[in-house]
Amino acid sequence: MKFNRTILPNGLRVLTIPMPSFESATVMVMVGAGSRYETRLNNGISHFLEHMAFKGTLKRPTAMDITSLIDGMGGEFNASTGKEVTAYYIKSAADKVEISLDVLSDMLQNSKLDSVEIEKEKGVIVGEIDMTEDNPMRDIGDVYERLIYGDTPLGWNIAGSKDIVSKTTREDFIAYMKSLYSSHNMTIVFAGGIENKKAVELAKKYLGRMPRFEILTFEKYQEEQRQPRLFLKTKKTEQSHIAIGFKTVKNDHPDKYPLEVLAAILGGGMSSRLFHEVREKRGLGYYVSTGADSYQDAGSIVSVAGIDPKRIEEGISTILEEHRKISSPESKISKEELKKAKEYLKGHMVLGLENSRSVAYYYASQELLEKEIDNPDQIMKKVDAVTVEQIKNVAKKYFVEKGLSMAVIGNFEDRQIFENLLHL
Repeated sequence: MKFNRTILPNGLRVLTIPMPSFESATVMVMVGAGSRYETRLNNGISHFLEHMAFKGTLKRPTAMDITSLIDGMGGEFNASTGKEVTAYYIKSAADKVEISLDVLSDMLQNSKLDSVEIEKEKGVIVGEIDMTEDNPMRDIGDVYERLIYGDTPLGWNIAGSKDIVSKTTREDFIAYMKSLYSSHNMTIVFAGGIENKKAVELAKKYLGRMPRFEILTFEKYQEEQRQPRLFLKTKKTEQSHIAIGFKTVKNDHPDKYPLEVLAAILGGGMSSRLFHEVREKRGLGYYVSTGADSYQDAGSIVSVAGIDPKRIEEGISTILEEHRKISSPESKISKEELKKAKEYLKGHMVLGLENSRSVAYYYASQELLEKEIDNPDQIMKKVDAVTVEQIKNVAKKYFVEKGLSMAVIGNFEDRQIFENLLHL
């Protein structure tokens, strides 16, 4: 898979990933704007703005005008907000790409941000916050990041808090867009059945005059953890949910790929160490997995699991024991286990890039967040290059007691149960 990259005079970055066998194409605009750029007074506005983008423009005054147009050409559209980026996309037949870009550019440059629609959408977002709260399996990730990153924008929920959302005004949206939605802080990606020349021409036509200005920067996260941390969220649930993790490194650190392979060995798939020990061997709960995540200045490796409340102590002890084993001097990782973990990562990458929307997101996020763009085959080579010794080294380096963090959601009142387990 190859890509073409062009920078327009206003700084807008244009990426084209031709996929000649596709009769469809995705047009995605990604902005270097997310919840970590927020303050206590506007927490949640990145996500709220994403909702408002489809609520009407000067050219298409209502949400129905936009949705009818996209539905009428057989397309699909959506948006997503993260802590560092926000993405808007339309996927359609390849011959409808210009209409897709017309709509996206209209939303980014001419959104009405109607006060009546803002008030109505507040209820939708409050409902979304409540939905996450009601689903501990989804909520545990937010609770964990709040624990490890603390009361900082990186630790705050992307959706924000209900009280701040309820106070958001049209002026807040305008001020936020003027701080981050600069042409040079965006990338537009065309993935699918479209050629580079046409894509660049369309980008110039619809976004070539978008203004460029000085943008807001985020405050880098630098806190050093000096002792184990625990967060207990008491909530009546049938299953307890836990996250056990350790701070690691930012997304361009040399340890990134050894950590990803380590995560795959621990909890990547149904033959991983944790899945075998927690679910298959002991029947402690339904799900367990491990992932290595990173931002531009911080990272974490975390194992999450749903555990029978009556066996919560056994579940936590079992997970921690697997971390001890793999980080101990006697740790053994066979060639077969290493190969399986690498193939798991590479296979899931291939599966995740089977459609043009995923391909667009893959390239857009690298353009905005990484120093350079790697094609999938380059990523796979980096995964293949990871050695057993590197995995042992990162396990020993990061799986240390002072860096341990544990978040728990369940019907528990006594923290002491978990305090007693908070060690390696």
